Amino acid sequence: MNEISNVLVANRGEIARRVFATCRRMGLGTVAVYSDADAAAPHVGEADAAVRLPGNTPAETYLRGELIVEAALSAGADAIHPGYGFLSENAEFARAVQAAGLVWIGPPIEAIEQMGSKVASKKMMDAAGVPVLAELDPSEVTEAHLPVLIKASAGGGGRGMRVVRDLADLEPQIVAARREAESAFGDPTVFCERYLETGRHIEVQVMADKHGTIWSVGERECSIQRRHQKVVEEAPSPLVERVNGMRERLFEAARLAAGAIGYTGAGTVEFLADELGDFFFLEMNTRLQVEHPVTECTTGLDLVRLQLEVAAGGALPAEPPAMRGHSIEVRLYAEDPAHDWQPQSGTVHRIDIPSVTAEFDLLDRAGVRLDTGVVDGSVVGVHYDPMLSKVISYAETRTEAARLLASALQRARIHGLVTNRDLLVRVLRHPAFLAGDTDTAFFETHGLDSLAEPLAWESDEALSLVAAALADAADNRAAARVGGGLPSGWRNLPSQSQRKSYESRTSGVHEVGYRFTRDGVTVDGHEGVELVELSPERVVLNVPGERGPVRRVFTVARYGDLVCVDSPLGPVSARRLPRFSDPADQVATGSLLAPMPGSVIRLGAEVGSRVDAGQPILWLEAMKMEHTIAAPASGVLSALNVTVGQQVDIGAVLAVVDPDDAVNENQEQ
Repeated sequence: MNEISNVLVANRGEIARRVFATCRRMGLGTVAVYSDADAAAPHVGEADAAVRLPGNTPAETYLRGELIVEAALSAGADAIHPGYGFLSENAEFARAVQAAGLVWIGPPIEAIEQMGSKVASKKMMDAAGVPVLAELDPSEVTEAHLPVLIKASAGGGGRGMRVVRDLADLEPQIVAARREAESAFGDPTVFCERYLETGRHIEVQVMADKHGTIWSVGERECSIQRRHQKVVEEAPSPLVERVNGMRERLFEAARLAAGAIGYTGAGTVEFLADELGDFFFLEMNTRLQVEHPVTECTTGLDLVRLQLEVAAGGALPAEPPAMRGHSIEVRLYAEDPAHDWQPQSGTVHRIDIPSVTAEFDLLDRAGVRLDTGVVDGSVVGVHYDPMLSKVISYAETRTEAARLLASALQRARIHGLVTNRDLLVRVLRHPAFLAGDTDTAFFETHGLDSLAEPLAWESDEALSLVAAALADAADNRAAARVGGGLPSGWRNLPSQSQRKSYESRTSGVHEVGYRFTRDGVTVDGHEGVELVELSPERVVLNVPGERGPVRRVFTVARYGDLVCVDSPLGPVSARRLPRFSDPADQVATGSLLAPMPGSVIRLGAEVGSRVDAGQPILWLEAMKMEHTIAAPASGVLSALNVTVGQQVDIGAVLAVVDPDDAVNENQEQ
C-alpha cells in the first residue's frame, strides 16, 4: 500500500478545487501550484500550501513538469494528482513523479504511452477487437476521403482540430492545427480520419484497480459540441437508453480497451456512434474527464476518492453500483456564441446560481451542483481556457433534470462578462434536445443564430432598461448631499422627461425617458407602467397585460458604466452612455478592433496592399486558440498597427481597411 497524506494538484481553477474538495473530505492535506496570472485564484487560497510557478503561459508554468515535482517536494506533498488537461496524459511527467518517490494518482506509465498517440492507440484497439475508424496519413488524403478531421495526437478539448472539406485547405489547416497542438500540449503531431458530419459522441467511464477488477461505471453522451469541444454532457445517454443491447456492447468494448493496456485508475473510452447503435473507438483519455460529475450523480460514486484509493493500492468491489436517475452538465464559458464563439476576458463581478444545493459534491436527490473555478471578483485572463464553471443537475427523469438546470441558469446572476448562458438555456429547452435528438451537428441543424439569441425578448429588454434607468435615478438621489429624499427631476408643474441612454450588446442604443410625478412615474413609450417599489438595487413595476396588470421585479447592479438587470424575463446587461460623447473615442471607418486581449502570431497582408472582404489580415492567439482577424470589406489596407509577438488589449485598433465605397466617394468629390 502507498500511504497518501498530502496531495499536490498539478492543475488550476475548477479542476484543482474539485480534487481539493475530495481531499478535504478524506482528511488529506492539499498543495496548489499557480502561475503569476493565477496568484489570486480561488484554488490558491483554498489549499493548505501553494507554490508559485513563475510566468503566465501554460508553457512557462503548468506544462513545466520539473517545476511541479520540485513544488511537491518543497511543500511536503507525497502524491501528485494531475487533474485533467495540461500534463495529465504526459508519460514523462508521470515517470518524473514516480522517480521523485511520489505517488502518481493516475494510470500506469505504459498505458499513458500506449494511449498517448491516437494513431498507435487505434491500431491497438483494432487488434483487441474494439471497432475503430481508420486513421489517414495527411499526405495520402484525396478528394475521395473528404471531409476529413485533423486531430492532435497528444491532446483533446478541441485544440488542434480542424474539419477540411476542400483539398486546397488541407495543408494550411494542418499547419494551423500543428501550431495549436504545440501551444496546448507541447506536441505538434496531428493525423486525419474520416469525418462523420453527424453522429453521437458516447463515452464510457472506466475504473480499474491493481487487483484485476475493471469497471465500466456508466456511459455519458457528449454530442452537443462547438469546435469539437463539449458543451452539454449527460448520463445516461438517450441513444443508449433507446437501442436494445447497446449499453452491454459499449461496456464490453470499454473493458476490452482497458484490459488490453493493463489499465488502472479512472479513464474514459470514447466512441462515435450512429443512430442504429453501431459505434467506433475514437480515443481513450487516461485521466478523469471534465464531465465526470454526471457519472458521480447517477452512480453515487466519488470518482476522485476512488482514484486516490486505487493509487494507494486499494481494491474495488467486484461490481460497480447500478445507475440511477438522470444528470446533465453544461459548461459555462466566457464566450460569445453569437460572434463566432469569441472568448471573453475581464472581471467576473458576480456569479450567483441560487438553486445550487452542492458544490464539488454528490447529489442524492433532485438538485443542482456547481463546480466552479471563479468567484465574485475573479479575473478571466487570456492564457487559459475560458470555462468559468460546470453546472450540473440531477433528477429522477431526464425531462426534470433539463428543466431544473435551465431554470437555475436563467435565474443565475452572472455579471461582468459575456457568457454562453443564454445559449445553454435555449438548448436545454429545445424540443429536439428534450426528445433526445442530440447529435454532433446540433448547432448546425437547429441554427446557432436562434439558439444564441438573448433570453430576454426586445420588449422585455426595453422594460429591464426602464428599471435600470429608474434604479440609477434612485442611486443618484441616495448619493446626493442635498435633497436626497426628493425624486430625481421632480417638478411641481409638467416638464420635459429626463433621459438616460444605454447600449445593449445585442440590440444597440436604448433611450429611456421618464418623469416623476405626484402619482409615481411616467415612462415614455410605456404607457400604463406603474412604479410599485424603487431603490438603487430593486425596482418593482406593474406592467399592463391583456388581462390586467402583471407585477414584475427587477434587481439592478452597477459596475462602473456596466448595468446588469436580472428578472424572470431574462438577464439584461448594457453600458450606460455618457450624456456627451468624446471625439477622441471615435475610430476610423474600416478599423479592425481586437475582439479580445491576445498575442499577434502572424500577419497576412502589408500596408498598401489590396484586400478582399473576409481575407485574413492577422491572427491572434488567446486562450490556447487561434483567432482570425479578417477584412470587414474589400479595399486597401491603409494601416497595420501591430507586429508579430505584440500583446494587444481588447478594443485596440489593429489595422484599418479603407473600403472601396469610401475610396470611390473621395475620388468623386
